[in-house]
Amino acid sequence: MSMKSFPKPSDLPVPAGAEGWEKIYPYYLTFQDELKAEEDAKFWFCDSQHWPTVFKPFETIGGEFAVKCLGQVNARHLMIPNANGIEFRIHLGYLYMSPIPVPDEQIAARVPHFEARVGHYFSQWDSLLTRWKERVKATIDEMETLRFDALPDMVSDEDFFGGRATDGTEVLLNNYDRLIQLCYQNWQYHFEFLNLGYIAYLDFFNFCKEVFPNIPDQSIATMVQGVDMELFRPDDELKGLAVKAVELGIQSAFSNPDDAEATLAAIRAADPSGAWIAQWEAAHDPWFNFTVGNGFYGHDKYWNEYPAIPLGYIADYIRRLDLGQQIMRPKDELIAEKERIVSEYAELLDPETAATFEAKRSLAATAYPYVENHNFYIEHWTMGVFWRKVRELGAMLAQAGFWADGADMLYLNRNEVRDALFDLATGWGVGAPSGPIGRVHWDAVIAERKAIVDALKTGRPQPALNTPPESITEPFTRMLWGITTEQVQQWLSTDESDGSHLKGMAASPGVVEGRARVILDADQLSEVQPGEILVATVTAPSWGPIFGRIAATVTDIGGMMSHAAIVCREYALPAVTGTGSASTTIKTGQLLRVDGTRGLVEILDEAGALAGPGAHSHSHG
Repeated sequence: MSMKSFPKPSDLPVPAGAEGWEKIYPYYLTFQDELKAEEDAKFWFCDSQHWPTVFKPFETIGGEFAVKCLGQVNARHLMIPNANGIEFRIHLGYLYMSPIPVPDEQIAARVPHFEARVGHYFSQWDSLLTRWKERVKATIDEMETLRFDALPDMVSDEDFFGGRATDGTEVLLNNYDRLIQLCYQNWQYHFEFLNLGYIAYLDFFNFCKEVFPNIPDQSIATMVQGVDMELFRPDDELKGLAVKAVELGIQSAFSNPDDAEATLAAIRAADPSGAWIAQWEAAHDPWFNFTVGNGFYGHDKYWNEYPAIPLGYIADYIRRLDLGQQIMRPKDELIAEKERIVSEYAELLDPETAATFEAKRSLAATAYPYVENHNFYIEHWTMGVFWRKVRELGAMLAQAGFWADGADMLYLNRNEVRDALFDLATGWGVGAPSGPIGRVHWDAVIAERKAIVDALKTGRPQPALNTPPESITEPFTRMLWGITTEQVQQWLSTDESDGSHLKGMAASPGVVEGRARVILDADQLSEVQPGEILVATVTAPSWGPIFGRIAATVTDIGGMMSHAAIVCREYALPAVTGTGSASTTIKTGQLLRVDGTRGLVEILDEAGALAGPGAHSHSHG
């Protein structure tokens, strides 16, 4: 028998120690008692794909800007006929989303606006995209100029005699406001093309389903694969550096990449020409503005600040090259497979339909790379600079006595940080010997919030809340998150009493067996052994370097256009996404069979203990 609904928000127990958690987040991000009937009537799914861990108060900024800006493009810019934006709430520290449909009677009026606006972009895609990159880069460049310097003992002679009449605190306040605005600005830009990328793909997808009723979703995805994506550039740079190290014969310098300083010194000694170091330094800007996380958390580690991370990946590539393995993505094979499938299907059509098919396919293929590339510019590069500036500000305020450690600032929300800055400006400006009030106010608040966040982390989020709708039509919900009518019913189904089978999206083809490695945090990636099957709530695009090491991927959430699905197809690895519960059901060390062609995962034994890494592949179609 199967349940008909997921639990209501109010049904979920609050983890011990997290009582009163609602007050650490802005009022508009939590479910309200006064709106209970209204909010319980909506279906909400958990976006653990982008927000797999509990939010600290300051970190809600990423969720707020991203989901608000996604919605504005659907509802106010493109006027998508059948989809507005997505409502979102934080419940027990996790982000839940509810797509907003367009009432039937309003759809027709939106169609002409939608067609004109989409046509404008698709007809001049390349030139508009070039301008987009310039605007995004200008935002990042301005963000880099913002400074959060400690305040001096007195206003400088230059400012005083120059008649400036200001004390410098206005610069601090303006820079903080500007930092938040610039972050918001690039999130607005982020969705300008992203929604169009999904629309072009969805239009092609729906057309294929219409003319080829039995076509597998994967065959459609294959018809746009094998493209060069900027998102793969950071990984490609590391591969190039590994190749260079082997050419120069300096492999031994990489024996302990965890000690970055010693490794770089050993490289300099082994290669007096400096050729390797020159290539390493050239790769930094911009490609090392790359995080092992996803850019949404203050603790995300970026390659340019933690050189041990890229050096570790390079050392692994060197090891594989020395074993005679192929480390490059099988791009030629992907393109050959794409061309074979495209021509097979095109041959089934009359000339007129074939022309429409090719027009829609080439538009989808043009727009498709952006679906991943934007990620580098916004989640990685923009947010990398943003979090670095946030850390500089947190450290300056720690110096001023507001809290013990710069990272403590993440336990304030962004408006409270603004208040703390004015407190600093006041205490300093009036010459109060005791300094700002914040030095006695924030310690207790931060301690309480840390305890709440830690308590919330002891619970795992429900995949969804309330009763699912009869059918789910919103394009993003289907393509990006893999939340389809069938998938949600699958999550609710308890027919599999033995719990040894999981069903998800057939995201990337092939069948493989191997031992599971459950990863809940990017810091655990170093534990992944060659030939294991990666099981995660979600994979980040920056995990590319470990895709050469694993046999397959299984995730809790994600559709055909999720990063995990796209990256696995481009690396020719089997993948099943959107299983709902793989990361909580499967244990590290269990033997799995992953069928990425049919979207099935089977647990073949109950051994939670780690058995040898090896994996073997049955087919790779």
